[in-house]
Amino acid sequence: MKRLGYGQVEPNHLSAQRTGQIYAQLPAAEAIKVLENGEFVKYDYATQTVNKTAAAGEWMLVFNEVKLYDGYRETYKDFAQKVSDSSDGKIYPRVFKTNVGDIFTTNMIDKASEGKDEETTYTDLEEGNVLGINANGYLEKDANSDIKFQVAKVYTLADGQTAVKVQRIA
Repeated sequence: MKRLGYGQVEPNHLSAQRTGQIYAQLPAAEAIKVLENGEFVKYDYATQTVNKTAAAGEWMLVFNEVKLYDGYRETYKDFAQKVSDSSDGKIYPRVFKTNVGDIFTTNMIDKASEGKDEETTYTDLEEGNVLGINANGYLEKDANSDIKFQVAKVYTLADGQTAVKVQRIA
């Protein structure tokens, strides 16, 4: 499967939108220069950062508000939150706690995107595959993770790119 541009998320049923389990106060750790929608990070109050290295804490879904300023030439694939675009050298991601039963569509599988205008190849998936969150914060087939998602459908995003609709099962 292939992804053009940055990762995307289409919220089909995310309970955080109703429960208020949305966090957006802590900055990303200095090691994080780009955050794409569909990545997973840990909200680490001990270090006062959002990071991927905390031993404790649950993985949370990055789902930033997409801000595009040229609606005629830009789409969701053109958006990622970047340190280089921030005014204070920090990024403050919006992250959602996912719960069992949550459903969303994404093309953010295996690894980060190669870049805004680049094509990234990721694992071919099919209905029934179980995905976990790998150590780098990406959904990955058969990853060793307490949080599990099942592919409900191989689908498309609004821009026609191939994606998977997943449901959290553990």
